[in-house]
Amino acid sequence: MTGIIMKVITYPFILIVSDYLFRDIYYSYIYQPIFIAVILAVAGNLMELSLLKLGTLLISTAADFLLAFVIIYFSQFILPGSRVTLMGAALASTLLALAEYFQHLYLIRSGKTEKSE
Repeated sequence: MTGIIMKVITYPFILIVSDYLFRDIYYSYIYQPIFIAVILAVAGNLMELSLLKLGTLLISTAADFLLAFVIIYFSQFILPGSRVTLMGAALASTLLALAEYFQHLYLIRSGKTEKSE
């Protein structure tokens, strides 16, 4: 539960900042990066539940980067007026992966990734 809350807060912030910082990402309306961030948060949380455990920190982070890259890049084809280049998707995905690395580290160290049986 902690993972999804952290994602829902950080993902929209990172995508909105990426939209303002990088010329390679353009969303014409403010709801667009928020919508994509929610999709990323849900998909990322599902991956986190299945992959993240002790010893899989880098694999989980790399998987989050790839998932974010694909979703962000292809968002331009479903959102009207948006434009995302490969470089823009890579930059935003790198920022998301960096945030995810620290979130994964926290979740592993606090024991919140262990499944109850």
